Parts: sequence; C-alpha cells; structure tokens
Amino acid sequence: MGSLGFLRVQFPITVLLSCMFTLSSGSEMNFVTCGSVVKLLNVKHNVRLHSHDVRYGSGSGQQSVTGVTTAEDSNSYWSVRGTSDAACHRGTPVQCGQNIRLTHVNTGRNLHSHYFTSPLSSNQEVSAFGENGEGDHLDEWTVLCAGSVWQRDESVRFRHTSTEALLSVTGEQYGRPIHGQREVHGMMVSSSHSYWKTMEGVFMKPSQTGSRDFSIHTEF
Repeated sequence: MGSLGFLRVQFPITVLLSCMFTLSSGSEMNFVTCGSVVKLLNVKHNVRLHSHDVRYGSGSGQQSVTGVTTAEDSNSYWSVRGTSDAACHRGTPVQCGQNIRLTHVNTGRNLHSHYFTSPLSSNQEVSAFGENGEGDHLDEWTVLCAGSVWQRDESVRFRHTSTEALLSVTGEQYGRPIHGQREVHGMMVSSSHSYWKTMEGVFMKPSQTGSRDFSIHTEF
C-alpha cells in the first residue's frame, strides 16, 4: 500500500468508529497483519500512542506525538504498513524483526524520529512526518518481538531503524494546549518504558478461500 489515500478510502475514520463488520468464520486471528489499523498501548504507563495537528514549539517543529489515557480518542489510530523499499501486502503477518511504518490515520503522517531533543525529558524526539503516508527513511521502525510473528496479545518494542532508539514513554506530562498528555520519545536503553501492545482496531487477514480478497476482524 503505497498511498494513504487508498487507506482512507478503505477505512475512513467515521467507518472505524461507527460500523461493525461481519467476522469471518474460523479461529480468531492472533497476530498483527499489514493493512491493519490499530491503537497501541504503552504497557507500563497505560497510555495509547496518539497524534494530532499540534506542532512542537521546539526541536523539529513537526507534528507532535504523545500518549493519552483515554481509549476512545480517534486520533490514536495507526495503520501498519510496509516501507518504501519493501511492500507489505494486506493480511500478511508482520514478522519479528521486520521494518514497518506506522501511519497516523487522521493526519496521514508517519511515526518518525531523528536526533532532535524531546521537549520534556531531553531524550530523542518522536514526531509525525510526511504527507499522505509518504515521508522518508526516518519513518521506519523495526518490530522487536519474541517469536516469528507479532502476536496481538504480546508486548513488543519498536526500534527506530536509523537511530536504534526505542519508542518509549517515561511519564512526563505536557501543559497547554495538550494538558495531561504524556511525552513519547526515543531511548537508547531498553526498559519497561518501551513495551507496547495492540488494543482496539481493525485487523486484516486473508480470506478463507485463499483468494486476494480479504476479511476483516474488528475490536473497538
């Protein structure tokens, strides 16, 4: 899926929040797949990865990425996608060690990091970057998990492919205009602050027939 325009046709956010899809027959899908739209929970701090059209007042000045405690906010949906160099077809399980992009559904910008300093903790800044799902190589993250594929109930880490920083939350809170939201940043040392788990979302999987059609599993 090269363009987020395609994603938005398939999954406009109003559909994500208001529609219930018929679940396919067979056993429940236990792994995360490309094309899925998910919310990611930081396990230690109980906040969901979030973004919005609010820019940092320092550092890169790019769109800010935060953690929020509310489960219902539509600005916490992210699309799991392949990279610009390696496509990841819808319904394909994400492998442990695979490089992916996480694209913010409402704004079309990719989870991004670089060597700017984060505003509260002075760790590595994490932002949202690009237009319509296309940014640059600094949008790529490696999924670190225990087995062969990313399991939905598993706590995993996301390592920034270019800088090797781990996507993390350590609890610092912003004031206005995003009062109470937590800073999300990159850290070079792995710790309990760096583990994430999939929560609500739309999970894509191949149809039972083996054709190129896809069925949908939803959890909100």
